[in-house]
Amino acid sequence: MSDFYHRFRSEIAAGGAVDEPITPMATPGGKITGLAMLGLLAFLAVKNPWTCVFVVGLLVSVFLHEVGHYSTARLTGMKVTQFFMGFGPRVWSRTKGEVEYGVRALPLGAFVRIIGMNNVDEVDPADESRAYRSQTFPRRLLVITAGSLMHMVIAFVLFFGVYSSSGREQNTGVSTIRGLDAATSPASQAGIVIGDVLVSVGGVPVTDYNSVSSAIQTFRVGDSINVVFEHNGVRQSRNVVLTTHPTKPGRAYLGVMADDWGWKELSVLSSVGHSLSDIGSTITGSVRGVVVALNPMNSIRHLTNSPEATLETRPTTVVGVSEIGGTIGRSDGLKGVLVLLASINVFVGVFNMFPLLPFDGGHAAIAIYERVRSRKGKLYRADINKMVPLATMVVGLLSLLLITGLYLDITQPIG
Repeated sequence: MSDFYHRFRSEIAAGGAVDEPITPMATPGGKITGLAMLGLLAFLAVKNPWTCVFVVGLLVSVFLHEVGHYSTARLTGMKVTQFFMGFGPRVWSRTKGEVEYGVRALPLGAFVRIIGMNNVDEVDPADESRAYRSQTFPRRLLVITAGSLMHMVIAFVLFFGVYSSSGREQNTGVSTIRGLDAATSPASQAGIVIGDVLVSVGGVPVTDYNSVSSAIQTFRVGDSINVVFEHNGVRQSRNVVLTTHPTKPGRAYLGVMADDWGWKELSVLSSVGHSLSDIGSTITGSVRGVVVALNPMNSIRHLTNSPEATLETRPTTVVGVSEIGGTIGRSDGLKGVLVLLASINVFVGVFNMFPLLPFDGGHAAIAIYERVRSRKGKLYRADINKMVPLATMVVGLLSLLLITGLYLDITQPIG
């Protein structure tokens, strides 16, 4: 038990695998799991290409996050010993110089191992001058925030690339069909297709997502309602019988995803301005989102189908977000997927700076605290052992959110 605690403490505090022998050989379990992951990715590419594009985009973003840590650590003279994509058993690795590069079986993230991240991280005395803890405060802060800064750079590049080439989504004042849940949904059966504009549902005028949802919920399962819509500029109407929602029994179901957003061309200068402003507004929304995401009561409400449970407070995972990416891809193509990826990058960048271990923000908070406590040339070093219990609670909370989000994504797909 003491060995497990020591390893757990070290890996939470330092990030990456510690006290692990370097070997270029993949473990049998790593090979099998790696092949399984590749098979799942290939299956996803065939079943839903847009979801696959989104997943690949996430993996590239994770890789670039670690490139931020790696490049700034090397630039500031720190010693990096590992750069891995994924966690779990090795699939492949190769050592070049003093760094082991590789891929692990579970695509749940990535890590860069920098020596001497805290006071309990054992370092060869000959390497102490290259340890993270031995560097100046500006260098440590740069390295530990580089991952989140990289996410902001990615977001700007994606926003600007889309806005300058394809325009930006803006309010249109009409409710356009962006997606249909299934070919057997009431809307599909009535001949409504993606791109049609909803005018009214059951006699209730609609102009955006909320008005469509509210109009549907004023009726009951089995009600026959009149749906008015425009197809290629021609107004049409259909009588539609509402069925039961596939994941929420008792709720009336039409089977459409509609909103009042459309694409409008922008100049290069406007693209820069909107890219920066959208990053700013997404940061603000992400700060609120982090508080919501880390509130365990939201998970409990959704698991118990509480009336207080809303889509905005629902925990989700990469599975649910990828489904959204696939839906947006089918509706708006590559530009829609890239804009969603940009927003996700901003959120991840903000989430990662939450000031608790094992987040990068926890290491940043420690660096700032040590700087404040240092006096007259005497460096103060925080005792990481005192922080491990709280970090363990954070890991437990993240595990709860992951399990809950995955369960909901599978049993109650978003949309």
